[in-house]
Amino acid sequence: MEALILERMRKGLLHKRNRLTEWLRATPLDKKEVLLGPSTEQSVLCCLDVIDDAISKADSKTLGKCEISHEDVETELLEVDYTACVCVEHLSKEERRYLESELELAQDVQKMLLPQEVPNIPGLEIAAFSRPAQIVGGDYFDFIDFSNGLHGLAIADVAGHGVSASLHMASIQALLRTLVPINKSPAEVMRQVHKLFIHNIRFETFVTFFIGAFDSSTKTLTFSNAGHQPPLVLHKNKSKKEPVEMLRPTGAAIGLVEEAEFAEQTIELQEEDLLVLYTDGVTEAVNLQNQEFGRERLATLSRQVNSIPVKEVVQEIRQGLEEFSEGKPLADDTTIVVCRIR
Repeated sequence: MEALILERMRKGLLHKRNRLTEWLRATPLDKKEVLLGPSTEQSVLCCLDVIDDAISKADSKTLGKCEISHEDVETELLEVDYTACVCVEHLSKEERRYLESELELAQDVQKMLLPQEVPNIPGLEIAAFSRPAQIVGGDYFDFIDFSNGLHGLAIADVAGHGVSASLHMASIQALLRTLVPINKSPAEVMRQVHKLFIHNIRFETFVTFFIGAFDSSTKTLTFSNAGHQPPLVLHKNKSKKEPVEMLRPTGAAIGLVEEAEFAEQTIELQEEDLLVLYTDGVTEAVNLQNQEFGRERLATLSRQVNSIPVKEVVQEIRQGLEEFSEGKPLADDTTIVVCRIR
């Protein structure tokens, strides 16, 4: 199993152990009795024993080894149950059905966290697509209005994928839907999100994050980009010096550096310009020769289909990605949001 996954599991287990130990030490007896119900403190001690055993296995790099095949247990299974010691293919029919139903439920819940339909924003034609590499993932996109009436366009990518990334994604969504409606500035939202996550012990990774505020009356987009893949602006007007403009990062990824500064930039858009937002699951997809799809290929493909409806643009990008990958499964979550200025 990858060292990064083992270390992440170990940190999470240590955190859980410390919280339970502190609860046993500091909680008054009467409160313990209510919280434990018919159980006893011995039950908590048994839980700590299981955690200690898992930590020991993580230290010896045997956590998540299948007792039958001696191969690694699937990461998504281990994230759901850190005591898992049998691969999915060696589970009984009943166990497999139970696992499948649990994962299907998780998938349904995550789908509900993402927009079910694109909003009707004056001056924009929008289409979007998102697919996790595993059953659930860490990609996120959303449309939330700022307090001054500007229309927010957000896309984010939690480092990693699977159950852990999807849980962090849900936290990002809840936070954004709280912060954006009470702020006027993308940069201020970035600063608040970073401040809330940088020292949060439960947040063990980092997030690349782009948020823009679109003004329908002036056709301008004010944005802040925290280490996210640069969105592409394909200018229809031939007089532009650069037919493809990249909205490069204006700050570091959320949670990655201690002292973060998030700048803000404004870009003027014109009728028929195309804005393409995406996660690195698109540009870092590889083919059988281990070549990356890349940003230039994405820009070229987007230029070729610039004149068709945005839903078809998204479909063409997906098809181009599948053809490039030559049937090789995508290793990362994939999200594409395309907007045309009207």
